[in-house]
Amino acid sequence: WKLSRPDHPPPVDGGYLPAVRSDPLTRIKTLPADRDFILWVGHATFLMRLDGQFWLTDPMFSPRALLPRRKTPPAITPAELRALGIRRLNVIVSHNHYDHLDTESIASLPDDTRFYVPLGLKAFFTDLGKNNVTEMDWWQQADAGGTRVLCLPMQHWSRRIDQATDETLWASFLIVTPSTTIYFAGDSGYFIGYREIGRRFPGIDYALMPTTAYRPRWFMHYAHMDIDEALDAFADLQARTFIPTQWGTFHLGDEPPGFPALDLRRRIAERALDPARFRIPDIGEIILIRT
Repeated sequence: WKLSRPDHPPPVDGGYLPAVRSDPLTRIKTLPADRDFILWVGHATFLMRLDGQFWLTDPMFSPRALLPRRKTPPAITPAELRALGIRRLNVIVSHNHYDHLDTESIASLPDDTRFYVPLGLKAFFTDLGKNNVTEMDWWQQADAGGTRVLCLPMQHWSRRIDQATDETLWASFLIVTPSTTIYFAGDSGYFIGYREIGRRFPGIDYALMPTTAYRPRWFMHYAHMDIDEALDAFADLQARTFIPTQWGTFHLGDEPPGFPALDLRRRIAERALDPARFRIPDIGEIILIRT
């Protein structure tokens, strides 16, 4: 891929990157303690308060994902996360690629953090002194004190420098509280499994869908959805609200890191979709969950 010429000229980005909102810590503390929210930290990292519990997806606070350097800073640092005084943090990790599973970021989290990870990844966390780890296969579920966590399929792969291809599982996750259901797609190509997930788990409120590294299609199509496929997956899930993930932080594909949001807005208009069902947040923006 890197040695080949692009299959078409790279799109013009116009320098666009997501805005970064300042001081989310203060804004969180001004919210009522029972007010649920979703906050985009950056890339695939979201901080959520759901039914009184805090959740973090694919923690990534480091300046690099192995080699690619961040184009935008994370909205919250590990130190600021600790300053929230969270009684116990819950963390979901979708797979072991470096932009989703970062050693320094995991090590920075409190040792009593509760982790939910795909098969084969538990040892990674216990080696870092994190011992509250639930390792899950597809279609398994776990109880998180009144909230259900379901490990679900996605179409992707796994590998690290010290690990061969596909030695550990990759997964999407569903968080189900008494009032809200959140689907975290992780990193995936388009596949028929979205229809099955939507059929088995109707009433998904928010779908956090990956929108990055989708060009060139000949190389990226299996592991990464383009915008049209992400919209098709959203329709298959029959979810209420679409939130794009992973754009605007790392330059991982032929498209510039800010391009997916521009592409998404254009396709929403061209397909005459209801713009009210799509939230494209700034980094550090707090989305209040509808009650």
